[in-house]
Amino acid sequence: MAPPPRLRARYRRIVWFFAGVMARFIIWELVLPRLGLRRWSDRSRRDRNRRTAVRFRALALSMGGLMIKVGQFLSARLDVLPAEITDELAGLQDEVPPAAFADIRECAERELGRPVADAFQSFDEAPLAAASLGQAHRAVLWDADAEEAGFSHAVVKVQRPHIDQIVAVDLAALRRVGGWLTRYKPVSSRADVPALVEEFAATTLEEIDYTAEARNAEHFRWVFENDDRVGVPRVAWEHSRLRVLTLEDVSAIRLGDYDSITAAGIDRAEVAEKLVATYLQQIFDDGVFHADPHPGNLFVTPVEGRPGEFRLTFIDFGMVGRVPDTLRSSLREALIAVGTQDSARLVDAFGSMGVLLPTADTKLLDLAVAQVFARFGGMAMSDLRSISPQEMRDIGLQFRELLVAMPFQLPENLLLLGRTLAVLSGMCAGLNPEFNLWTSITPYATNLVSDEAGGGGPWGAVATEGAKIARSLLALPARTDRLLTLAERGDLSLRTPMLDQRVRELDRSVQRIAMAIVFTALLVAGALLSPAEPTFAKVLMGVSVLPLIGALRRGPRRR
Repeated sequence: MAPPPRLRARYRRIVWFFAGVMARFIIWELVLPRLGLRRWSDRSRRDRNRRTAVRFRALALSMGGLMIKVGQFLSARLDVLPAEITDELAGLQDEVPPAAFADIRECAERELGRPVADAFQSFDEAPLAAASLGQAHRAVLWDADAEEAGFSHAVVKVQRPHIDQIVAVDLAALRRVGGWLTRYKPVSSRADVPALVEEFAATTLEEIDYTAEARNAEHFRWVFENDDRVGVPRVAWEHSRLRVLTLEDVSAIRLGDYDSITAAGIDRAEVAEKLVATYLQQIFDDGVFHADPHPGNLFVTPVEGRPGEFRLTFIDFGMVGRVPDTLRSSLREALIAVGTQDSARLVDAFGSMGVLLPTADTKLLDLAVAQVFARFGGMAMSDLRSISPQEMRDIGLQFRELLVAMPFQLPENLLLLGRTLAVLSGMCAGLNPEFNLWTSITPYATNLVSDEAGGGGPWGAVATEGAKIARSLLALPARTDRLLTLAERGDLSLRTPMLDQRVRELDRSVQRIAMAIVFTALLVAGALLSPAEPTFAKVLMGVSVLPLIGALRRGPRRR
């Protein structure tokens, strides 16, 4: 059956918006720099980013659905995206317009099979919060129901009207946009975009199943039952259905309300540390993690009678990620490598995760990671922001061969995890600008190394690392012999990324000069022949445009 006209118009609006964004990106970031107008593109980038964010915010607020979730994700990327984008989209955490209460009540009564007045002692018509897929209302359970559930004050989540149809249309639009991206080789060679969209679709469809969310909440309560610094609301199963979910009311200070956290006497830096530790446990120990950690889904709850102490409370378990054992093992390797600043081990972990393309130059990547560790290891977020642009350009120039090749791809099983870690990084930077990721993960990485050594504690880790050193020393004579043999035969070669780059630049310059000469010759010949052979002269002048375009395309690239 064909979708109603309203839904067809929604589909067209989403597709046309992203088509416009992609067209403007191609013109400003790809075409104009090749025509020698890179400075113009650079000067106007900030205003263009802000205008794009304004347009997307208006689109998301007017349409709701998955567009709100996309905006919430982007608004939390304080560590990567420029301020003009994150500042403009930050309001999406609070500005989702609510649905009419009559529609919400109708959905709740249809799901529960009885009037709202019979199911609850009281039910607030004004929503507590409005989200992209549903909205929440405060309610009070009847005494008998409260005794069974273990709480009386509840928050009832009810889905928005026709949200299943809206999600279907939004996913269809994302599939169309993803199909366009498969035609852009730098994207299609690094990610199976259709598979990523389908992974996102599966997660979203699970998110609109409130019975699945209730089971997820129960799982997280079981995981953190022995940690009094992490809170998870209880579920009232008798008042929960596919489109209605009734949870314990655990409202407190929102994680993004920095002033209120500080006013409560709570150390925001300590909150950031606890947040990271909690996610490390979810990902590496349990293999199941809360995959929608924007500031509206996390509360900081002060502990009554204990000044400065708090409980980190999670809500909204509709989006949950799962880490298979094989991927968890690779992630553990990556975490140990970052904690110990072992570049070779990190590159090996990337390979086992499927992040590297088959053509990746692992030796050059190892060298680049080692230099990143040496230069930036131990730095806080504020230190990283203060690095001079010139230094970043120098590093980029040194490893330009690697950056141009971009030997990375995005496996679909890392989609949710990558999104979660990205948002987590932004939230920690917001809580504490001096947040130091290295300090946070090093103790956890050390424990993993100890476990890896067979539970032998620090001495087991020393024994493991000693065995690695011994193996390297045993292999040293053979490696030295191979090196000397290559040198004697004249086959010894050195990797020189800078020299390779200079040679390529020289080759482009020669080609550019040759085309410029051809352009000038044709143009001059046309001018000389113009009085005697005007038609032929016009042909020569017209053809001269072709080498001119070629010269511009091979023009000097910005370093």
